[in-house]
Amino acid sequence: MKGTTIFFLSILLITTGCKRQVQTADDLITVDVTAKYPYKELILQDFMDVEYIPLETTDEFLCQGNIWAVGKNVIVATNFNFSGDIFLFDRKGRALKKINRKGHGNEEYALFNRIVLDEEKEEIFVNDISKKILVYDLEGNFKRKISWKGDLLPFEMYNFDQENLICRDHFHNNTGQSFLLLSKQDGHITKEIQIPFEKKKSIVIWSQDRKMTYHPQTSHPIMPYFNDYVLTEYSADTLYSYSPDHALKPFIARVPSIQSMNPEVFLIPSLLTDRYFFMEALEKTIEISSIDLLYDKQEKALFRYRAYNSDYVNKKEAFLKSKPLNGKIPSCQFLEASDLIRDYKGGKLKGKLKEIASQLDEDSNPVIMLIKHKN
Repeated sequence: MKGTTIFFLSILLITTGCKRQVQTADDLITVDVTAKYPYKELILQDFMDVEYIPLETTDEFLCQGNIWAVGKNVIVATNFNFSGDIFLFDRKGRALKKINRKGHGNEEYALFNRIVLDEEKEEIFVNDISKKILVYDLEGNFKRKISWKGDLLPFEMYNFDQENLICRDHFHNNTGQSFLLLSKQDGHITKEIQIPFEKKKSIVIWSQDRKMTYHPQTSHPIMPYFNDYVLTEYSADTLYSYSPDHALKPFIARVPSIQSMNPEVFLIPSLLTDRYFFMEALEKTIEISSIDLLYDKQEKALFRYRAYNSDYVNKKEAFLKSKPLNGKIPSCQFLEASDLIRDYKGGKLKGKLKEIASQLDEDSNPVIMLIKHKN
């Protein structure tokens, strides 16, 4: 263990010699979160496929577009108002089923913070705040309850394989290990993923004056990356990839060490592609200031960046920090119908987005924007 620690520290002490130079060792990228990098401009559609899906609107399907999962045939969405409604659409946005099992019974959820789709088994996992996961079929029929003992509080959650969910334990945010595999059948921990760090750090900000806590909404500690998952342990100086065969490998290193900084600057991945790694250097202050960073694997260089959506006539910046869905769709967001109608009338849209906007009215459900890896 001592030798392993020294090895990682030696990697993390590598510094960049000039603005665009990046040191690598065994494909490990090192990012200086305090350095100043030149700007690079990109067009989103040049390196990603973009798909727009208008969600069908009916009296029963009034959905605000909070997307939890997109499979081959099914889209899972909810509202933001905790109504308990779970909407299922097909991949063209046609309404399929509305499920609502909100309540306090043994087969019901009170308030959920994550929904996971296992399309192969036609199941959805609803992670309730009351230390249980309710499993339903795609018709809304109850199948089983997964519960656990102890202080475990899984928050971020994805469908890892046929038997397990990969989760982040939010309860131990200030103490031990964060990532684990959880059985889909009975909720027991099948594996705790060990990431080395010196002292536990938290990205949560406490305001003494306002008596409130803040958590950056653009932070996604578990990020699907093709067949792997990139894990961000805020206490560590290295981001790791975790593969289906349970191999944990260093992915990106940062300097200076998070342990030496006050206030801390966290390195957070935003969007990971086959060529570009979009990241955010986020300073832990009440104002939550951040700098957007980009590593170009082809040029082997770091930049600050601006990325634009070419489906708009004028330069409109693309938002690349939204919730990742799976290994094929690393970013998903919703576009309000009223905004699209305004931009359509103002002549600001083109292509498929313009066509979709022309058919909307003010009461339409949002249009879902999927940012996908190119085939």
